[in-house]
Amino acid sequence: MELWEQVSRQRVQYIIESYQLDGEEFDDFSDYLEDLLLAYPPPQIELAIVETIVASWLQIPLVKGMAFIHRTHDRLKSWENPASIDSKITPTQFRQITGLDPTPVFGDRQISISLHKSSNILTG
Repeated sequence: MELWEQVSRQRVQYIIESYQLDGEEFDDFSDYLEDLLLAYPPPQIELAIVETIVASWLQIPLVKGMAFIHRTHDRLKSWENPASIDSKITPTQFRQITGLDPTPVFGDRQISISLHKSSNILTG
């Protein structure tokens, strides 16, 4: 496994561990996540996880375990055509939610656009 692949996997795992998303079904969750990592690019998985976290915030308790990973997978399946990826999460929000650099997920261009828009809002 190349270094970028290891880093990408660590980023996904960091988000999972930060929110304790595997719940009590650690082994099944890990196996399912491994299948997702083989089928989808890790940055896309990161975004799907964050989108699923945000969608789940209104539910108490927070959805975790296999229910969470199935929702994440459903989101990934809906994005299988790259033109169909319609994320409502901005790079800034991604950073706030995960604590991670959004560049691998959004690319440099989107971040600079987002930061430019944010500065325009502040300056009027």
